[in-house]
Amino acid sequence: MQWTDRIRQVKIILVVAAVIIAVASLLVSHFLVRDLSTEERHRMEVWAQALRTLNEVEDGPALSLVLSVMEGNNTIPVIVVNDDGSIYDFRNIDDTLNVESYVKSMIKAGDTIRIGQQLVCYDDSIMLKRLSAWPYVQLGIVLIFVVVAIFALLSSKRAEQNKVWVGLSKETAHQLGTPVSSLMAWVEMLKEQYPDDDLLPEMDKDVKRLQLIADRFSKIGSLPEPVDASMNDVLVHVIDYMDRRTSSQVQMIRHLPDHEVIVKMNASLFEWVVENLCKNAVDAMEGKGTITLTLMEEEHRVVIEVQDTGKGIKKKDIANVFTPGFTTKKRGWGLGLSLAKRIVEEYHKGRIFVKQSEPGKGTTFRIEMKK
Repeated sequence: MQWTDRIRQVKIILVVAAVIIAVASLLVSHFLVRDLSTEERHRMEVWAQALRTLNEVEDGPALSLVLSVMEGNNTIPVIVVNDDGSIYDFRNIDDTLNVESYVKSMIKAGDTIRIGQQLVCYDDSIMLKRLSAWPYVQLGIVLIFVVVAIFALLSSKRAEQNKVWVGLSKETAHQLGTPVSSLMAWVEMLKEQYPDDDLLPEMDKDVKRLQLIADRFSKIGSLPEPVDASMNDVLVHVIDYMDRRTSSQVQMIRHLPDHEVIVKMNASLFEWVVENLCKNAVDAMEGKGTITLTLMEEEHRVVIEVQDTGKGIKKKDIANVFTPGFTTKKRGWGLGLSLAKRIVEEYHKGRIFVKQSEPGKGTTFRIEMKK
């Protein structure tokens, strides 16, 4: 949980930093654009005054000065319109633009200066427009950086979890292997010496169960190849196992189709998933209630639902039920559901989630598998 909390803190810091950078960039750009816009307005007022003076001066230094001012505008688009609506002159306008429509947009924006019987219409320079758009480009770059950084952190977290899972699984399978083999040998010896003992078959079942658990851990530590298997058989095996391991006050109900539902999977691991869901259901019901297993076949997927009549899950906890280490039990490691999620999603490319849960009424887990 400490690693999860650290990841959450880093994500919050990255998001806050991105917001601060974006706000600061927008504010700075806003003030720059405002100042430049004011400066361009002053330049156009001088240009308009020069245009007014052009018709009043004669040849000489004054005319040269006026022409120099007018020729100095090489960036700001400007159109001079007569009172009758005709175009008197224009500068820095793209030839592909519709001048009449451009004039209307300038007038609508209020970018005009009146000089006698003419109206000087102007627009922001290309540099000013680029500067206005730059903060949004910068904001996009910052957001992309934050997304990539968070994705990298999550990938790092997932890779570390995978190493922990694989290491733990291999070590557990290795540690169980020797004593299980020894127990199997002892059971065989006891069968030879006491062939009529009624307790030996039950002991043999428990030893085989330990062998199955060791086999499951060894498969989690590797990448088991899925094969075609009957989902009906998987659920029947789980129901039979839970019936033997739970009290008579827990009722197991099955809703299975009449035909075999074949799915590409590792049956041993998938049984473990359903067993974990059923064991959690028994704990939630405190040993008394009903567990309903439903198998449905849809057009492109197979659906398994495990429903119980237990105490349910609080809304604030639903998002965390598959997080390693999260548990609401007084005694528990919080690894069962995270292990189930790993088996379903990483090994079988399926999906597992809480379909519905209501405190005091029960919970329904749903598993979706590709056909």
